Amino acid sequence: MDSRVSELFGGCCRPAGGGAGAALRGRGGAAPGGGGGSKAKKKNGRSRGGKANNPPYLPPEAEDGNIEYKLKLVNPSQYRFEHLVTQMKWRLQEGRGEAVYQIGVEDNGLLVGLSEEEMRASLKTLRRMAEKVGADITVLREREVDYDSDVPRKITEVLVRKVPDNQQFLDLRVAVLGNVDSGKSTLLGVLTQGELDNGRGRARLNLFRHLHEIQSGRTSSISFEILGFNSKGEVVNYSDSRTAEEICESSSKMITFIDLAGHHKYLKTTIFGLTSYCPDFAMLVVSANTGIAGTTREHLGLAMALKVPFFIVISKVDLCSKATVERTVKQLERILKQPGCNKLPLLVNSDDDAVTAAQQFAQSPNITPIFTLSSVSGENLDLLKVFLNILPPLTNSKEQEELMQQLTEFQVDEIYTVPEVGTVVGGTLSSGICREGENLVVGPTDDGKFLRLKVCSIQRNRSACRVLRAGQAATLALGPFDRSLLRKGMVMVSPEMNPTICSVFEAEIVLLFHATTFRKGFQVTVHVGNVRQTAIVEKIHGKDKLRTGEKAVVCFRFIKHPEYLKIGAKLLFREGVTKGIGHVTDLQAITTKENGLEESLGPGQLSF
Repeated sequence: MDSRVSELFGGCCRPAGGGAGAALRGRGGAAPGGGGGSKAKKKNGRSRGGKANNPPYLPPEAEDGNIEYKLKLVNPSQYRFEHLVTQMKWRLQEGRGEAVYQIGVEDNGLLVGLSEEEMRASLKTLRRMAEKVGADITVLREREVDYDSDVPRKITEVLVRKVPDNQQFLDLRVAVLGNVDSGKSTLLGVLTQGELDNGRGRARLNLFRHLHEIQSGRTSSISFEILGFNSKGEVVNYSDSRTAEEICESSSKMITFIDLAGHHKYLKTTIFGLTSYCPDFAMLVVSANTGIAGTTREHLGLAMALKVPFFIVISKVDLCSKATVERTVKQLERILKQPGCNKLPLLVNSDDDAVTAAQQFAQSPNITPIFTLSSVSGENLDLLKVFLNILPPLTNSKEQEELMQQLTEFQVDEIYTVPEVGTVVGGTLSSGICREGENLVVGPTDDGKFLRLKVCSIQRNRSACRVLRAGQAATLALGPFDRSLLRKGMVMVSPEMNPTICSVFEAEIVLLFHATTFRKGFQVTVHVGNVRQTAIVEKIHGKDKLRTGEKAVVCFRFIKHPEYLKIGAKLLFREGVTKGIGHVTDLQAITTKENGLEESLGPGQLSF
């Protein structure tokens, strides 16, 4: 894939064959079991699978995952009911608090359907099961299937979501990308504040962090906004004068939007937001009246290079004619289908499309949903909310548990000084569990040392939290720890980890674009996770120079201070128009005695 991303930066626009329909035959983009929709037997000119040409089969039910097929749930015995409840607990655990039930579907995926009376009884049983495990159910959609029977038969798709307890709501991070003036901050303001924009940017004012941002209307820093959904799928935001703490308490699912800068001069900030904050998804906002302009193509390339799944929102449709919007959609579809992207666009026009898009998007990396909406008129805004409500997490509970079993590692992305609190750091817990009062070490400092500190308190989404789990973002209060000893790019780790740091490392890279030749001695800004530092090219293995599109293993050396890196970490580097991606393959580690870990952890070195 890496070599194809260079074509995207280079502007190749040769359309690829195929369309969105090819990927939507059944869940997860796979062809449905028992034959595709085109081979479905016809009856009275209609597909056997349903009146909307539904395929007769879904893919067979998977043992893992959060999707469960049930033919019917009519008056189960007590023993059967307890078994069904246990099964629901498993599905909810797999989906980290969310599960989808397909009622009227056999385990092999055959769409049988139920009569209205049977469906009512099945939903009643499902509601009882959900109450037993502390969850709510929401009907996502109903579909009719057409069989020999004269009685109409339906399939119902139901979302089961746990009521939040002990702040353990499902949290998804969505990075917001797009060209300057495409309407990113305005869209987030409308979603999170619950009020439409007035056409002159009123909705975005609460998102800006600096006076110059308010004056220019342009985002230059990274800001975070939250949008919640309760267990019934209803939106929970700042409307009704809620505080952030109230939103967290009322929500079963939280979407944290990472608002990034669109202007080219703030590109390093945008890259830092994508590499450091580990977004689950990216939302690329394109203005309907300008189309693909400015940094849009570059942001699309960054999401592709870092393998962040993305969906597209075409904003400002109220300013344009229908023909202009269609032209922008076709322009995007053409770029998405080209070999550099190889995506299958899916235009979302209805609630049913939004449900399908959310399920397909998380399971098939090729699907790219496209929304057309307006932040002023509110047109199609509800479709985006339906999509975000149903969007499942990328990791299952097993992967989450494995990360939590590892030693604590917290990436430092932001540093603040808060009156009466002291030094506060913001970032993401990469692995392990972090608790209030825990003792950690932070580093590396400029001279390669790790220093002892204590976590005094934790806040997550602006509300107090006692325990932080792997994958969650939070701010940690460090009390009187000297802020001048900290910088972005550091890590806070468990003292038992014995962290390795390096100044020299090797990476296998692809040069996406360079005007001339890439040689030894060239200096670039390297981004690896939350690390951002200038590095010099020490050696190119097997070659004297590199040109655009070529691969090689390159040895880099940080010019200022050592950093904490891991083998296999994604790497992105740039310098002016020069861009490249790759992954770390080898580290020339500085040993424990060299980096002064023992001295920094010695008695009385730093005590609070």
